[in-house]
Amino acid sequence: MKRTLVFGGARSGKSALAERLAGESGKEVVYLATSHAGDEEMAARIAHHRERRPAHWRTVEEATALAATLRELCALDRIVLVDCLTLWLCNLMFSCHMDYPEVGPIDLTPQFLGERAALLDWLDAPAAGEVIFVSNEVGMGIVPYGAISRAYADEAGRLNQDVAARCDRVLFVAAGLPLALKGPPC
Repeated sequence: MKRTLVFGGARSGKSALAERLAGESGKEVVYLATSHAGDEEMAARIAHHRERRPAHWRTVEEATALAATLRELCALDRIVLVDCLTLWLCNLMFSCHMDYPEVGPIDLTPQFLGERAALLDWLDAPAAGEVIFVSNEVGMGIVPYGAISRAYADEAGRLNQDVAARCDRVLFVAAGLPLALKGPPC
């Protein structure tokens, strides 16, 4: 299985690049969306992504059970585009509606720990097909204010490192321009 991580900042062009790579693969494309419209602004973002995708691509929405869904979807003549890992991470951290403290250590939920471990286990196992992960780089700015914001940035950074270590190709995107950090360039 070929695995690619495409990551960068907000509106950097990472999703557009991942979509281009998926479309150029010549394989059936399944777009695995991890987001859900919690408010009008997010609904508009989702609509923008939907409008950009070719009509013949299959879309599957899954907010939390990423590894189980990848096990079902990955196949030899198919490419699965996961957009995006940091929204998935957010879903896991906040789906339990916990009250997180403003200071001090953050205890992550058993669901979060289990789903994260399941994804990394899936990445470590042989599988058919090809997958492209899209993720945000959230750790290049100032240190966030508040314990939960810092915990999110820390977990996003850890997740990107762990996924990148397991991918054949890692592309960083800034201003719409990809930089190959691992594997072949675009």
